[in-house]
Amino acid sequence: MTTYLHELYAHQAWADAEHWRAFEAYPAALADQALCERLHHIHLVQAAFLWVVGPRSTQFVITKIEDYANMADLKAFARKCQSEMAAMLGGMGEVRLAETIEVPWFHPPLKISVRHALMQAAMHSHYHRGQNATRLRELGGVPPGTDFIEWLRHGQPAARWE
Repeated sequence: MTTYLHELYAHQAWADAEHWRAFEAYPAALADQALCERLHHIHLVQAAFLWVVGPRSTQFVITKIEDYANMADLKAFARKCQSEMAAMLGGMGEVRLAETIEVPWFHPPLKISVRHALMQAAMHSHYHRGQNATRLRELGGVPPGTDFIEWLRHGQPAARWE
């Protein structure tokens, strides 16, 4: 079953990969502290929402950018999160999407549907990708066009991380 969430997350993986390739092509980008910290934040939040809607078999570990030896390690983390999210979404039906979960980092914890949690995570990533695109342009680079409609126009391509 294909839902808007499946499409939204396929787009997110593609857009994240396009951004990573653009940053890697412009060395000043991955040397920029603000951009790198925001990349870490994007992928940490993606992982947090993956954890919060998943089976929670382990404790969630909040990392810092310094916990990654280099940006290639952060990129690998991002790819892993995208892959795990795609696999989890592939097995989710309407019943699971409608279930209520608790988002523990709010006080008191916020109770929302799995669908709403996933929508928030995707929108949050989209917001910060826009900030990073602006920062790349400020540094002299050229951000890729990653709007959802661009993804549709190009035939909904899969993420190309290399």
